[in-house]
Amino acid sequence: MTNRRAFLLSGAAVGALAAAGGLLYWRQSGDVRDASFEISRSEDEWRAMLSEDEYAVLREEATERPFSSPLNDETRDGTFTCAGCGLDVYSSQAKFNSGTGWPSFYESLQDAVETKADRSLLVERTEVHCRRCGGHFGHIFDDGPPPTGKRHCLNGVALDFRPRDA
Repeated sequence: MTNRRAFLLSGAAVGALAAAGGLLYWRQSGDVRDASFEISRSEDEWRAMLSEDEYAVLREEATERPFSSPLNDETRDGTFTCAGCGLDVYSSQAKFNSGTGWPSFYESLQDAVETKADRSLLVERTEVHCRRCGGHFGHIFDDGPPPTGKRHCLNGVALDFRPRDA
C-alpha cells in the first residue's frame, strides 16, 4: 500500500509540474559535476561543447519534455552513444516503445552505465548515467519487458545515434 501511495503522490507531483505550462525541465536534487570519471571537464568546457539542453540534462540532471526527442521514434539498427563523450551505451536491439514519450531500453551495453539512488522526488528511483563521463541519461524502472523486466527511461538529448550501416 505504501508503494501505491508513493506512486500516486509522485504522479501528482509530476502532473503539477507539467500543469505549470511550458515546463521544459525539472531539476534533480544533485548533479554529477562533483564526481570523478574517466573523462572529466570543467563546467566551462562542458558548456562550450554541449548545447544548452544537453548541458541541462547531462550535467545538471534535468529532464526533457516527453515526446520531444526524435530518438524516441528511432527504429533503425544501430548504437546509441553518450552525447557527452561518445561512449557506446545502448543497442537498438534493446530499445522498445514504452509509450512514455522517452526512448526506452530493457538493458544497456555491458560496462557502459552506472547507477545511483535518486531521492529528489517523493520516491526513491534509480538514476542511470554514463560510466565514462558521468552524464545523466535518465532512470531505471521495474516495469520493462522481458528478458530483464527493466525500463531504462532515457532523455533523448543525452544520446546520439549511429546507424549500423554508417
